[in-house]
Amino acid sequence: MVKIVIASGNQGKINDFRAIFPDDEIVGIKELIPDFEVEETEDTFKGNAVLKAEAARDALGMPVISDDSGLSVDALDGGPGVYSARYAGMDATDEENNEKLLRALGGGDDRTAHFTSVIALAIPGRETRTYTGELHGRILESPAGAGGFGYDPLFETDDGQKLGMITPSEKGEISHRRNALDRLREDTGVFDVLVRHERKDPN
Repeated sequence: MVKIVIASGNQGKINDFRAIFPDDEIVGIKELIPDFEVEETEDTFKGNAVLKAEAARDALGMPVISDDSGLSVDALDGGPGVYSARYAGMDATDEENNEKLLRALGGGDDRTAHFTSVIALAIPGRETRTYTGELHGRILESPAGAGGFGYDPLFETDDGQKLGMITPSEKGEISHRRNALDRLREDTGVFDVLVRHERKDPN
């Protein structure tokens, strides 16, 4: 078993990582540093992912994975994008963000959208690497199911899967986060460094 530290306090994201890595120990950063916070000051997913990964790496002195992700809707010129989590305000709930999105789209016919995830892997003494994954589909006219988190209940994939109605393991096979992590795994030299380091960790 490998222990992988995720630089996120978002339990939904951590659950996604656990579905993707079912045989490994996924640890959220706040289990190790309860007051860990990084202000997301960049205007790209990549920029924010790197900020979080490097801050956590420097705080812990060990390899860390971070994720910055969001929903881009074509009819909203790519919004809410990097502001997805705070679309309806800094402390907005998922439901408030979803309601604002539905109001913004109204009854428009163009509902195409995609999720983007940028994974950053920060390893002490090495250049931070990033990996991007996407999941394409459309925005539903009303929520379907109560699964997932964020905008999942409003999202239907191009092949007709409603993210709010599938299991975590099924989502883990197709998600934007999974696609980004697959690219990390394909970068075998870097992923092997992560695995070797974690197996040396006595805790």
